[in-house]
Amino acid sequence: MANTIDFYLSKGFDRQTAEYFANGKRRIEDVVANDDFTLTISFDNGETRLYDMRPLLKKGTVFEPFLSLKDFRRVYVDDTHCIAWDIDPNIDSDKVWSNKIDLCPDGCYLDSVPIEGVSHV
Repeated sequence: MANTIDFYLSKGFDRQTAEYFANGKRRIEDVVANDDFTLTISFDNGETRLYDMRPLLKKGTVFEPFLSLKDFRRVYVDDTHCIAWDIDPNIDSDKVWSNKIDLCPDGCYLDSVPIEGVSHV
């Protein structure tokens, strides 16, 4: 029963999440920061989706350093295909792990919405 929608539903996943995992995880290929603090994300299945970062960009959170559009635009896809920002761009986050904030591909896919008519393939 593993890897089926019913399997994931039996583990307590909601339907959207169960369908996502049953159909195979997605990998992030590209990310673009938009002027309205959203991200346009391209996935390996050809989908392009919009992720709204505004609810996360609050003072007192790990995302506080990216409240300015200039710093928000420093987003990139890291070597594990996560969306990432370096808190201090002058520090190598591969050497100082606490310098990087990242978002996992699964959450980015599940919490984003498709952009109709846009594909990166």
